[in-house]
Amino acid sequence: QVQLVESGGGLVQAGGSLRLSCAASGRTFSSYAMGWFRQAPGKERDFIAVNRWSGVFTYYADSVKGRITISRDNAKNTVYLQMNSLKPEETDVYYCAADVVGASRSYRMPDEYDYWGQGTQVTVSS
Repeated sequence: QVQLVESGGGLVQAGGSLRLSCAASGRTFSSYAMGWFRQAPGKERDFIAVNRWSGVFTYYADSVKGRITISRDNAKNTVYLQMNSLKPEETDVYYCAADVVGASRSYRMPDEYDYWGQGTQVTVSS
């Protein structure tokens, strides 16, 4: 069983920045693919970014490239999401997820991940 706990959400003005953190349990964290998603009420959970192979491989949704960076600290079992130039339409609940089995193909689909955090609210005011 892997537990994921997100933190760092909050209220920010448009154009501002936030850094989200996701702390994970588990002794083999460095082998997990770690992803970030976001979801608005009544909508599907959308892929933002993924990091695997101890950080060697990263992949981003086109909508966030150049503004958002995923990183990880394997010594702290933590993955981060640095978000810059935030937009009001990015107001969502943000989730981290772990693929511990290593079965993901695209890393962009929620059902490819085995464990999820509880989510952290990000609100971007205009």
